[in-house]
Amino acid sequence: MAGSIFKKAVKQETGIAWETWLNDLGRVVDPVWSNEQIAGYIANEYDVTLEWSERIALVYEQHSGRKPVGVTASAGVQIGVRKTIPVSKEQAWTFLLSPEGLRLWVGDLQSLPLQPKQTYTSKDGVYGRIISVVPYRKIRLSWQRPEWDNPSTLQIYTLTSSSGKTTVSIHQEKLDDLYIREMMKIHWEDVLNTISEKMRGRLSNE
Repeated sequence: MAGSIFKKAVKQETGIAWETWLNDLGRVVDPVWSNEQIAGYIANEYDVTLEWSERIALVYEQHSGRKPVGVTASAGVQIGVRKTIPVSKEQAWTFLLSPEGLRLWVGDLQSLPLQPKQTYTSKDGVYGRIISVVPYRKIRLSWQRPEWDNPSTLQIYTLTSSSGKTTVSIHQEKLDDLYIREMMKIHWEDVLNTISEKMRGRLSNE
């Protein structure tokens, strides 16, 4: 349930291997304990920050078969973020697939093949396979960083809002664990903010 990136990070941060955390918590944590109780126990009993106590508690819950926020039976660990930008759907779509736009959410890549089953690899090492494309509306593809254990599934939507603006929505599922979910939430929020800034900058220069 826990990926290698989380295992490496928790050992580096706490000095305790994830397998040891599982054994220690398994002997103490009552199945009826809430997330707050588990995190509180970790913070009180170990020299661990509150932030990492919460992360360890979440991944422990996932390991124990619970379904914390961000985990579903069908999509596994997932994250969704969105941002509304004052541009047309066509403008947003064209920018996302331009070399400048691709650099933000895939990496250094001149173009993305828009046919199902086609593969791609950016110079930054992100790679995957196209699953489906609905022009000017949705791209669904597998998306994996070189250091990840497993691929995720990424979907990018461009949706016209009632005000005529466009909402760019990013949904990522099948992530290894809740630690990666937290990291990717921060990442995609930064990506959408940058996309918005660049699109607004283009409008002001026209």
